[in-house]
Amino acid sequence: MSDVLFRTDGRTAHITLNRPKALNALTHAMVLAMDEALAAWERDPAVGAVVISGAGERGLCAGGDIRAVHDDARDGDGSAAAAFWRDEYRLNARIAGYPKPYVAVMDGIVMGGGVGVSAHGSVRIATERSRIAMPETGIGFVPDVGGTHLLALAPGELGTHLALTGAQIGPADALLCGLADHCVPSDRIGQLTADLADRSVPDALARHVRPAPDGELAAHRGWIDACYTAATVEEIVDRLLAHPDPAAEEAARTLLSRSPTALKVTLAALRRARRLGSLERVLDQEYRVSCAALSTADLVEGIRAQVIDKDRDPHWSPATLAEVTDADVDRFFAPLGERELGLADGTGHPHR
Repeated sequence: MSDVLFRTDGRTAHITLNRPKALNALTHAMVLAMDEALAAWERDPAVGAVVISGAGERGLCAGGDIRAVHDDARDGDGSAAAAFWRDEYRLNARIAGYPKPYVAVMDGIVMGGGVGVSAHGSVRIATERSRIAMPETGIGFVPDVGGTHLLALAPGELGTHLALTGAQIGPADALLCGLADHCVPSDRIGQLTADLADRSVPDALARHVRPAPDGELAAHRGWIDACYTAATVEEIVDRLLAHPDPAAEEAARTLLSRSPTALKVTLAALRRARRLGSLERVLDQEYRVSCAALSTADLVEGIRAQVIDKDRDPHWSPATLAEVTDADVDRFFAPLGERELGLADGTGHPHR
């Protein structure tokens, strides 16, 4: 059975990520197959909308295949991971600019690369089971797949909090942060997708959208906005620790467990993303950052600790925020010359 399934039902084309034992983690072959299918459906007048969902009961997609990235960074030259990201980020850009309704069913776990193939879509559906996150700093990496673009657009400093901590959010918080558009109960998703065969997207949604269960972030806006506006990660941590809300201290403890280098690069990437504006320009920046991460000790060590050995005890290098210099951070944003992704200037744009 293929790792990604394609079918049409009436006027709707369906993509099903089909690696349920791996929580539908994306491989390079899956990315290429999805891009090819979307290009074909874009030109097919019989296709009125596209729906993406995940096989199994646990979620849409837990991210990219980071075991493969780990092995390439540790044992190879990084070229396979860089090639994967190049095609993955092109796919993210295609989804964002797709001319037909792109309906993402963000049920269950939607993290990292899973956000990239869903949250750039035009119709993003969360359920009460949604657990959406960009958890990269926990593996010594930096939010990518356009994640820094999306989180930079979230209200106040909510995106900064989510990017640095990697916190998981449910449907109401996804709606608040602009990562989802609608909430549909998980037991109605099957009927919704069936209705899309012969109904317009707005008509089908109207039959099934319901209010989201209460979220958490709105009540925390006060301390989040007050603490995360600080100029540096060190000052953010100091403000969080000084704040009387226990949730602020918990966030500080989380940050102190993450890769110090990844935290500093993530904060810089988010603030640069706000100035860059377009998704294409941000993806170009993320590609530079991701390629630079391949040559750091923290990416290999973080994936080892969280995914390979599962000892949850990463030994970061440098081990403290104070040891990560501005020059260390700037290196992640250095131009790649002929290896640039090139989405913003059109040289690397998805093939039409």
